[in-house]
Amino acid sequence: MFGVVFPDHTFPLDATAFAQVAPNSWLLDFSTLSLPSTPRSAVVFLLPPAAAALPPGKAVAVYYQAAANRPFAFLGALGPTRPSATFRLPEAGDEPEPPAGPAKLGVAVEDAAALPPAPEEQRAERVALRVGENLFNFMQSFCAADGGKLIVPTDIMDRWFRKFQERAKKDPSYLKNFDF
Repeated sequence: MFGVVFPDHTFPLDATAFAQVAPNSWLLDFSTLSLPSTPRSAVVFLLPPAAAALPPGKAVAVYYQAAANRPFAFLGALGPTRPSATFRLPEAGDEPEPPAGPAKLGVAVEDAAALPPAPEEQRAERVALRVGENLFNFMQSFCAADGGKLIVPTDIMDRWFRKFQERAKKDPSYLKNFDF
């Protein structure tokens, strides 16, 4: 039905490497693998027959647990229109207690509508919001107020984009400031 590859660590592993923990859920315990180190990413894929057989409105959700004493984090979902994806595996983090136990990768067939947005989609939204705020603040510096409306010069977008490009060229880390 599905498989996983840890770049630079393993050959493709199929669903038989996972333990079925519920009728529609599987778990891969990293302690069962002989990995030289904890992988930083995973490529999860659906085999073509599984992608085609997935019921309408369902998706294959992918979760990751960095250590046994950490919660599972939703990484994203697969389906007929997105049969494979590369997911960055988060580290155990700065919790008060040190990470204990092996990492795990979980896969489950769930209702697509009930799944949260993937972390990369949330990041893109945050970046777009920050860029929009930057543009708005720039426009405010040139505007006149007329009954709650902004009146700006017609070339405001060109001016803003030139300034944005110049700052990015001068300071390569400038664009990193747009991510929370």
